[in-house]
Amino acid sequence: MAPPNRRGPPNRGPKPQKFSLKLLEKYFSKQYILSLVFDPRQFYVTAPIFLLLELVINYLIINRVPYTEIDWKAYMQEVEGVVNGTFDYTQLKGDTGPLVYPAGFVYIFMGLYYITDFGTNIRLAQYIFAGLYMVNLLLVFRLYGKSRKIPPFIMVFVCLTSYRVHSIFSLRLFNDPVAMVLLYASLNLFLDDMWTFGSVFFSLAVSVKMNILMFAPALLIAYIAILGFKKTILQLFVCGLIQVLLAAPFLLTNPVGYIMGAFNLGRIFLYKWTVNWRFITEELFVSRNFHLSLLACHIALLLYFAPTWLTYLKSYCRLSVLESQVKVQLKKKEKAMLNTSSSSQLFLAPFFAANFIGMVCARSLHYQFYIWYYHTLPYLLWCTPYSMWTRLAVMGVIEMCWNVYPSTDWSSGALHICHLILLLGLVQTQSNVCKSILDAEPVVSSTAATAAASEPSVEKKKKKHKNY
Repeated sequence: MAPPNRRGPPNRGPKPQKFSLKLLEKYFSKQYILSLVFDPRQFYVTAPIFLLLELVINYLIINRVPYTEIDWKAYMQEVEGVVNGTFDYTQLKGDTGPLVYPAGFVYIFMGLYYITDFGTNIRLAQYIFAGLYMVNLLLVFRLYGKSRKIPPFIMVFVCLTSYRVHSIFSLRLFNDPVAMVLLYASLNLFLDDMWTFGSVFFSLAVSVKMNILMFAPALLIAYIAILGFKKTILQLFVCGLIQVLLAAPFLLTNPVGYIMGAFNLGRIFLYKWTVNWRFITEELFVSRNFHLSLLACHIALLLYFAPTWLTYLKSYCRLSVLESQVKVQLKKKEKAMLNTSSSSQLFLAPFFAANFIGMVCARSLHYQFYIWYYHTLPYLLWCTPYSMWTRLAVMGVIEMCWNVYPSTDWSSGALHICHLILLLGLVQTQSNVCKSILDAEPVVSSTAATAAASEPSVEKKKKKHKNY
């Protein structure tokens, strides 16, 4: 006779009630809620909430705030000339003057010209630019999330407080947002080690508006520090090739006219539109000596910061190699937990700082130019040694200055003071900014050494940067 089965009932895991209590204790605890506000590691958790809010906000802006015509009609007139067969850049004009943007602008806005019934369907154009705003925000949030530099509560200020930025996209339909979306796409591709694709998107951004060239000094240093001189030449060739291919019809017709029109570095801006130099006289504003002094200041600041940026980007390269070696040894879940924010921070800081220096030394800033550095300001402020309240105060005053229309002596002066405060913060910490990032490198090194020792083949692996 078989002995009776004395085993108890099968273990069916934790009871649903206990499991629910554990979830409540974890996700509704004070510690977890505070982490959603202040912990940069939780950025991806809170970002979707703000993206949904932005969808609603953009819809309300488009449907409740009147559209204001500034440059859209002129854009359509300029590309209409190309549609009609004119490829001489000197002959392409709109109500606001001659065409002053590179060839990429022409092709993109020619597409919008056809999509919007020859530029007449303004509401459709607004929805397209609202979609562009969402894409821009996704790309920026991805950079924020990868760097783990900025606390999530900053999204409240980035998304919900700037009427000017929403206006630049959805109410004014400027070409500046198009260029910045392409720029942020290129930075994401560079961080994903897709260098040639990144170079293509960077060159496309330049082909829409040449303000993107303010990022170029950092990109050149990144090419040299990470890829070496031979691959730098290849990437520069890719950037140049894109420009030539896009501009070919115009270069074949009137090469001098195209270059002088699309890349006119000596163009004089109108004093009435300046945001940053209202407190000086118009005579000084248009003075060539004043322009040359600003250029000299720009070059001097770039040279001052360049050695530090080179150090950051070399460290980024080393950390990227070490992180790849560590990942070989990790399981899928462990790879997701690996903190790669150190290298991302080292990469982004030079790009954002180079662009900011260009803004500080700009001959003139117009209202739509705010988008050139708006999404980089929180990152740069969190690279300074200032307190949180000082950082927020600087952000707030900058926002206020860009919303004063027309600009005044005090708004221009306050903007320069905020720029100088931020610049001084970067100068003060240029040798040890993001010190916590650099401190992480030995930790990763020792981890990688341990991993390599456990699997000798890893030691022989070399980092190969993707070219596609």
